[in-house]
Amino acid sequence: MSLRFLLEIGTEEIPDWMIVGALNHLQDQVAKVARPASLKSDATPRRLVIRAEGIIEREADEEELLLGPPKSAGPGAAAGFAKKMGTTPDRLGTETTAKGEYLSFKKKVEGRRSIDILADALPGIILGIPWPKAMYWNGKGSSRFIRPIRWLVALLGDQVVPFEIEDVRSGNATQGHRILGKKDVAVAIDTYEQQLRDNYVELSSDARYDRIADFVQVQGAKLDMALARTLTYMTEWPTPIVGTFDAEYLQLPREILVTVMRHHQRYFAFETPEGEIEPRFVAVMNTDGDPEGLVRRGNERVLRARFNDARFFCQSDLKRKLEDRLPDLAHVTFQAKLGSYLDKTHRIVELTKELHGNEMAQRAALLSKTDLTTDMVKEFTDLQGIVGGLYAREQGEPEHVWRAIYEHYKPLSMEDSIPRTHAGQIVALADKLDTLRECFRIGLVPTGSKDPFALRRAAQGVVRILVEARISAPLVDLVKGDEQLLEFLKDRVSFYFRDTRGFRYDEVNACMAAGYSELVDLDDRLKRVQAVRSTPDFEPIAASFKRIKNILTQAGFTDTGKARPDLLEPGPERELYDEYERGEGQPLESRIASLRPKVDLFFDKVLVNAPDRAVRHNRLTLLNNLLTDFSTIADFSEIVTQKQD
Repeated sequence: MSLRFLLEIGTEEIPDWMIVGALNHLQDQVAKVARPASLKSDATPRRLVIRAEGIIEREADEEELLLGPPKSAGPGAAAGFAKKMGTTPDRLGTETTAKGEYLSFKKKVEGRRSIDILADALPGIILGIPWPKAMYWNGKGSSRFIRPIRWLVALLGDQVVPFEIEDVRSGNATQGHRILGKKDVAVAIDTYEQQLRDNYVELSSDARYDRIADFVQVQGAKLDMALARTLTYMTEWPTPIVGTFDAEYLQLPREILVTVMRHHQRYFAFETPEGEIEPRFVAVMNTDGDPEGLVRRGNERVLRARFNDARFFCQSDLKRKLEDRLPDLAHVTFQAKLGSYLDKTHRIVELTKELHGNEMAQRAALLSKTDLTTDMVKEFTDLQGIVGGLYAREQGEPEHVWRAIYEHYKPLSMEDSIPRTHAGQIVALADKLDTLRECFRIGLVPTGSKDPFALRRAAQGVVRILVEARISAPLVDLVKGDEQLLEFLKDRVSFYFRDTRGFRYDEVNACMAAGYSELVDLDDRLKRVQAVRSTPDFEPIAASFKRIKNILTQAGFTDTGKARPDLLEPGPERELYDEYERGEGQPLESRIASLRPKVDLFFDKVLVNAPDRAVRHNRLTLLNNLLTDFSTIADFSEIVTQKQD
């Protein structure tokens, strides 16, 4: 008989960005313990839920073989062992081991009930969720969790799975919406989701997302999918409404308007087809309606105050030139051991020069961090860089300068674009590279999930800018001899080409094995290998190169000279040499088809390990010449062929 299982952990509101990771952990751990046929998870801000089907009622009985004394020990020892096993001597068996014959007994071990297994395991599973932060909610020394646990629902079939965490006992009673629902709702697995819905809790995160997204799109606002997902995990009964604001605020830059609405109020903006902001917004309530408009007016009032603040900051900030703010950066700490942002600015300027940035790039580098001293950025930190660019434009800086300042934090994510201008690309590269160099220099290397200076993102940005802007700057030169940083960047290079660009892992391994420091060259070589991979001769010749590499390795061959034509035998050996010579220096794409049959015939007809030492050495030299030539593109022995798959 198989059973269904329901687990609900009821808490105070959990931060939206922590929920998915917690669900994944719960799902994995419950699956290991309960071994269900199927399992799914979902959550709201106040509950984490696991539902499973196909859990066996109890484990199968097993027999455990227990060894006793040696058979030669005599009747007394046998009687003692039998008594210990709860049986009689005549029911004992014998087991032959490497050390001789021993008395044995097969003891029946009854399979445990799943309800007992779950009752033992669930407290540890729940308290073992790896939260980024956790709190004591029952006094110091008690259990830690992200927020206080208020109730626990645990049902296997129609039975409660009994356990307790910090005086909260599992049961069959959940809670509805904090304001709209009932406080105690007895639930059953069959009707659980509907019972929540009757109490203004929509359990399905997909349904909550759709409710938000559909309203936004129907109303004509711009759907921000990331914001919609955030609001999905901040509400149990999302109800969107439309609000307005005075058109006079449209005089503020659109970036400031959008940031205030999105990042601080979590509102969706309305835009015209031309990208201009309209004086309306969509807010999402965690309730069932706003018939008298009280919530709408409250949101409008708050937004008006935020816009007033932004307008005041903007007017006040623009009274000072960005260049006049440079000395203030001496009082803004970058990192305790690395000095101030003024120190960092000087390093960025020098790096920009090293990267051959022109005067525009150097000017942008000098002003790039000055907006950190503005009231606008102090209040709206998401606008750093953007505000600097906007202020630079207002203060008459050339477009290449203000735009480079505006974009120098890009890319902020794998989905974000790199800076559009060359000056912006150089300043962004210099900024990220400085952060990496200096942090690695003092030992601030990311470990596990800890990366307080976002060094992984900075490294990924360096890789993307070098490749996508096609900037020729070898990584080995950029790291200034820091092998640890070079290895760190190597991992980001591999990740970028595999997971972002979509090259196959063995193509990436093969091309990186032939060199990865010059990323523009690596990009070109990967494209070439990818282009010829589908041709019929590619995999056979890749397999041949693997064979060549093995032969040379086994022979311990290290000679870098050229094969001697006078030692070549007529036939397949000479034909391979001639074909190699004809194609030397030509692109890979034009050589594989003609070389492949010559290589095949060589291995079929020619004995590489010839008895004559000079002939053998010459044949190994020919193979090494061939391997070395192609290895400037990729180490083809890294290519996984169909036989290996």
